[in-house]
Amino acid sequence: MSYARQFTLRTPAPVSSVSLADTNHLAVGSDDGTVRFYELPSPKVVKAIRGLECDVASIAWTKKDTGGQGPHEVWIGSGPTVHIFRLDSSKLIMGKEAAYSNLSLGQDKEDVLNGLSISDNQKHLAFSTDAGTVGVVDLPSCQIMRMKASHTLICSSVKFIPDRPSEIVSGGYDSALIHFDFKQGSLSSRFDIAAAPPTSGVSLSPPFILSLSVSSTGLVAATTADGRIWLGTGADKSSPAIKKKRSRKWEGLRESGGIFSQVADGPIVASAFTTPSTLITCTLLGKISQHIVSYDEEQIPRLETKWTATVVDLAKVNELDAAGEWMTVGGFSEDGKGCVEIWKLAKGPISAEQ
Repeated sequence: MSYARQFTLRTPAPVSSVSLADTNHLAVGSDDGTVRFYELPSPKVVKAIRGLECDVASIAWTKKDTGGQGPHEVWIGSGPTVHIFRLDSSKLIMGKEAAYSNLSLGQDKEDVLNGLSISDNQKHLAFSTDAGTVGVVDLPSCQIMRMKASHTLICSSVKFIPDRPSEIVSGGYDSALIHFDFKQGSLSSRFDIAAAPPTSGVSLSPPFILSLSVSSTGLVAATTADGRIWLGTGADKSSPAIKKKRSRKWEGLRESGGIFSQVADGPIVASAFTTPSTLITCTLLGKISQHIVSYDEEQIPRLETKWTATVVDLAKVNELDAAGEWMTVGGFSEDGKGCVEIWKLAKGPISAEQ
């Protein structure tokens, strides 16, 4: 299915992060240290946080206990610190002082946070930083664990591995994907993405890993600054080969299980799995694409682009998120102000391009 654009949210400062908590709760973080909350499809702000000292790089949510409605807490990465706010506060506008906890995760003030991710069991928060550090916070105790191994450049993304609650995978500007078991504090596997061969004598951008997504079945998708997707199928539970052979070791970064696909001419800055086999990507200049993963008769994976569209109001894209029937794309417009385009799943047959 394709998406249709619904409306655009506007903010005074460029949008640096967007995060959907569930089917309709949206958080929008900006460069001026503000976070606005919405309940889609309404375009009205229902709650806001302001006064954070740095831009909002990433947002993660924890849910209420069984029977509760909506998200319970929001974890906001701003500068080297993660701020934790409870959303059941009666205040409509909260300042930094309303945070019930603040954890300094960077090594210093310059080591700012990039990616945040909450585990499926909601017991751990994974984080990545500009210095290349990858770490995990135990949520009940707020104990911080930093991995001994790290990226040599900025670590842009970190994700938990489904059904493996003590394992994470990260991607960075050193073009490396690293798999950790954080309870053991060890590096379990690694894959380094090589530069693409130059075409017609023109060398493309380095293969910095700009975004990382992991599907519920274990597919890994890393998007790069040179317009490629690396798809890791070595641990995909829907793969015919994996169904026949179960492995105790996670092999999502196994080189023989991966394929490259050149899908854009420029940087692919954001990605998200919407189903176990459907990946959404977006380039810096706003080309949105929907890709389908499948296997042929010889069990060889392939990635096919089924639908593309172009943003309307955004000049540059910083982030994308998708959940349920909604897709949100955030960045800034030609005038330098922030905006988030709200897209919704459209019923009917897929059209190749919008």
